[in-house]
Amino acid sequence: MSRAFTQDGQEGEDAHVLPERPVSSERNLVTVRGLALLEAALRQARLAFATAEAAGDRIAMANASRDIRYWAARRASAEQVVPLGTDAGIRFGMAVTLHYPDGRDKIWRIVGEDEAEASAGRISHVSPLARALFGKDVGDVIRVGPQEAEIVEVDIRPEVD
Repeated sequence: MSRAFTQDGQEGEDAHVLPERPVSSERNLVTVRGLALLEAALRQARLAFATAEAAGDRIAMANASRDIRYWAARRASAEQVVPLGTDAGIRFGMAVTLHYPDGRDKIWRIVGEDEAEASAGRISHVSPLARALFGKDVGDVIRVGPQEAEIVEVDIRPEVD
């Protein structure tokens, strides 16, 4: 490769700069906890940029800038939602206990995309399971793929860390 258009010490730098993070086209619904997480992530990205800038690390600065753009966009588009009752069935922010045919129960909380973490029982509001739950109530049976489950409890209280 010709070095005619590179400055010394910059060959291959772009290989270490991460690509832009895609921003979802879905509504950016967030819980109270989710909004706090967005704000913390934005603060952390800004701190990472300042640290990289102080060290003169251009690659780390570029990667931190990418994260700042993502988290700033997510914070700007965030729509905080607090569930206010079950009269309209299951909605965003609620925790739902499902009883599966094998006898196990599992609690799933419907949260924003950036807050979702299936291993912690948090599913995105755009996930197939969340979409199957919306509008349903205790006693209803839902099906997602080959699996079926009965809704046995709905909790509207916000998650406490």
